[in-house]
Amino acid sequence: MSRQLQHELGNALSAVIGDMQQAVRQLAQLLEAERTALDTNNIEALDRAGTQKQATMLQLEQLDAERLQLSRELPASAAALESNWALVVQSLRRCQQLNQSNGSMVNQRLNQVRQALSILTGHAGENSLYGRTGVLHANLRSQALAEA
Repeated sequence: MSRQLQHELGNALSAVIGDMQQAVRQLAQLLEAERTALDTNNIEALDRAGTQKQATMLQLEQLDAERLQLSRELPASAAALESNWALVVQSLRRCQQLNQSNGSMVNQRLNQVRQALSILTGHAGENSLYGRTGVLHANLRSQALAEA
């Protein structure tokens, strides 16, 4: 591989890692916006943040595929950029924590809604199961299992 090509590929690898850093910052902002939307019960903002979060995750996956390919071609450049990559990984860990926190909040609210629905439907305290059609059934005791 020529020195010129190595230099260009090294620049490309550096640019990809820079793009990843920017995408991870954007992801963190989207996760914070998602949390704010959850806190304020803003469904439109929550939907918007979720859509943007999904697009950003797809972008990160594509950039990571490029990074891996370039790193295989230029292990020396990849080693030189290890500290930049470590910052990306650290930021991704923070995003993971934010996402898990948001997910916990969603699960907590989902459980509250399920409890309220079970009280309203008169099935408080009963186990909820999904039937074979995928429909949630709060009480399967009276369901016929077979017909003669």
